[in-house]
Amino acid sequence: MLADSGTVRPMANGGDGTITLLPVVGLPEIERGVDLMGLIAQCQPLRDGDIVVVTSKVVSKCEGAVVELAGVEPSSFASAWAQHWGKDARVTEVVLHQAARIVRQAHGVLITETHHGFVCANSGVDQSSSGADDRVVVLPDDPDASAQSLRARAGELGADVAVIVSDTFGRPWRNGQTDVAIGIAGMSPMQSYIGRVDPHGHEFRVQELCVADELASAAELVKGNTSRIPAAVVRGRTWERDDTASMRGVIRDASLDLFR
Repeated sequence: MLADSGTVRPMANGGDGTITLLPVVGLPEIERGVDLMGLIAQCQPLRDGDIVVVTSKVVSKCEGAVVELAGVEPSSFASAWAQHWGKDARVTEVVLHQAARIVRQAHGVLITETHHGFVCANSGVDQSSSGADDRVVVLPDDPDASAQSLRARAGELGADVAVIVSDTFGRPWRNGQTDVAIGIAGMSPMQSYIGRVDPHGHEFRVQELCVADELASAAELVKGNTSRIPAAVVRGRTWERDDTASMRGVIRDASLDLFR
């Protein structure tokens, strides 16, 4: 339950189980090359043990992962698709360029698998809040590396934090979108219960929680597309250091995916 203070109380987290969500208020429009973590720390002082959740869009802007549509030449497929569905062929071409393959195509939406391995709508390409009418933002080239760089910068500023890069994804079988993690640094994205026993003596055999996704979704409660708050700090959530953390293990192998 989210209180007005931005505090949630999970079932268990050590101590009294309290997690505080702190919106990072006051960030300027992010441009290529800015010290993103430095700006975050200026607006919201960081403490050891914090988890910093940053929207992928501002990470992409900082890294220059944007495309000016004026320079895009649509392919015949992009032109035909866009004409049929009333889309901008140049945006469709960027979606195709960012895709390793098309998983599904229907109702004006291209469900693609990106080169990262993410399966999502339109390769994660986004026109909203891009900074210009004729510009789109694409996903960071290596979100794990982006998170690692931000974490290292926080260390230079004196705070030992974990970092999650988040993006908004739709979900199979459910309407609406939620934020999920696409990059991580400093902590494992998964929490396994396999081998543990519940209060009734039943052993967990498959139960694993993607805590990175849960934290990304929680942080979105105090961020938002229209509030101009692209980052949040999760405080009070214990985590175990993992300097080799990556989202690669979260992506289900296609051989085990019933829908690919």
